[in-house]
Amino acid sequence: MSELLLLVVLLALGPVLVAEGLLARYELMLYTIGRRGPVATLPPEVPYARGADPRRPPDAYVVYLDGIGKRRFTDTRDGGQFVKAVIAGAPELRVLGQIQPYSPLADPLVGRPVWDWLRRHVGIMLFLHNVMQTFVAADRRYRPLYNRAVGAQIADQLRLAGYEPASGMPVVLLCYSGGAQVATGAVEELFTQLCAPLWLITLGGFHNGANDLTHALHLYRLTSTKDWIERVGIGLFPQRWRLWRRSAWNRALDAGKITVHSLDPAAHIGPQSYISPTARLADGRSYLDRTTETVIEIIRRNCTTTMLGRRESNG
Repeated sequence: MSELLLLVVLLALGPVLVAEGLLARYELMLYTIGRRGPVATLPPEVPYARGADPRRPPDAYVVYLDGIGKRRFTDTRDGGQFVKAVIAGAPELRVLGQIQPYSPLADPLVGRPVWDWLRRHVGIMLFLHNVMQTFVAADRRYRPLYNRAVGAQIADQLRLAGYEPASGMPVVLLCYSGGAQVATGAVEELFTQLCAPLWLITLGGFHNGANDLTHALHLYRLTSTKDWIERVGIGLFPQRWRLWRRSAWNRALDAGKITVHSLDPAAHIGPQSYISPTARLADGRSYLDRTTETVIEIIRRNCTTTMLGRRESNG
């Protein structure tokens, strides 16, 4: 009976996955041929950045790239608790959370008539759409175009948030799950457009390891042995295997650019996730508290070094 049920599910999802595979490439093709440009302006109620006073330079800009649940400018997997916790714990940072990592056109799914109907009637389609976008971003045929599109989107949003290119101001790409595929891919375009010191912090990062990290100063991998979704990603993409010595990921490893932080026993999703406000450690802290403190400590340590270097170079 269970085998019959599995067959029915696969037969039902097969055409859906084929359709999603085509739709996921559609936006990228529109962007590539110039038929549509990325959306740069935000709704009036959505700020370009939150946190530090916009009238003063922050210590760093933090761009949060959420996982595949991202559907609109404001939503995140946890209702925004993680971003709010980072801002509350480090008010000297300016944080951008509106990036649409699964749309080369920076166009949120919510608000499109067809997708609004699907959200009400076939909610899994929204999930599958962003899953397929992640695989398009990882596909060697489309990866350079996707990286350029989303990298340009992030650069535009940083400028609108007050970032001055070539200023030496640190930029941190903080990413959850599939957001790591987008973040690692955006490095080259961001460096080209902004000449910014770039750090990456991946949280349960799901990515293929093929994107060049030459212009990233460092990548901090926050992970857990209980995170089976990240392990699936490592097993799925050969570029993440140590046997593939010349992959971009392994070159970065060999160059000492990747530091691993264990957040055991957190899981990828659910009530025991990295950003759970209810799951508790032995010392009483929530998993959300521990993850937030780890992220802020990494950012502050690197920003202090960068700011000191800037002051010395400016005399």
